[in-house]
Amino acid sequence: MTGLFGGTFDPPHVGHVALARAALDHLRLDRLLVVPAGRTPGKRVASDPAVRVALAQAAFDGVPQAQVSRLDIDRPQPAYSFETVRWARERWGDVIFLVGADRFADFLTWERPNEVLRYARLGVATRPGFDRDRLAGVLAAVERPDQVQFFEIPPVAVSSTDVRRRVAAGEPIEGLVPPGVERLIHDLGLYRNQRRAPVH
Repeated sequence: MTGLFGGTFDPPHVGHVALARAALDHLRLDRLLVVPAGRTPGKRVASDPAVRVALAQAAFDGVPQAQVSRLDIDRPQPAYSFETVRWARERWGDVIFLVGADRFADFLTWERPNEVLRYARLGVATRPGFDRDRLAGVLAAVERPDQVQFFEIPPVAVSSTDVRRRVAAGEPIEGLVPPGVERLIHDLGLYRNQRRAPVH
């Protein structure tokens, strides 16, 4: 079974790594592809794709069976999730697309959400205290609820937005991101300017 873990990873943090490790453990994956997003409609990112690939490589370097893929970045943009999973299924067969509970709560707003479930299972990472009613409502609305599998991860109080804010404010981020990511953020001078530009 191949797992796909998409996201902007701007930057990747310890919560992303915890999700990846939990997925490998609970879902018995043969491989895990970490797929930084290219240009996502309606979403702006602070760093260009090459930087986010380097950050992801630093973050997931020590995770067994994990490798970073440029699949979404190198495709014509915008690259939608249903296209990503369709390509992956043609190449590897059974595919499970990993998302956090907050992303699954917005699943019905994705481009062709039911087509995502036609080509792949969804592995939804839940954490203690998350509103399960929100998830139940989405599950009831999709055409293939049998394609959705939940697994629990430990609560990690960190977000990429918070990491960027802390860097811009000169606050420490030790323990919020993997050490390699922290070094890259420092060496490349990332997130010091809060002004965010769209990726072209």
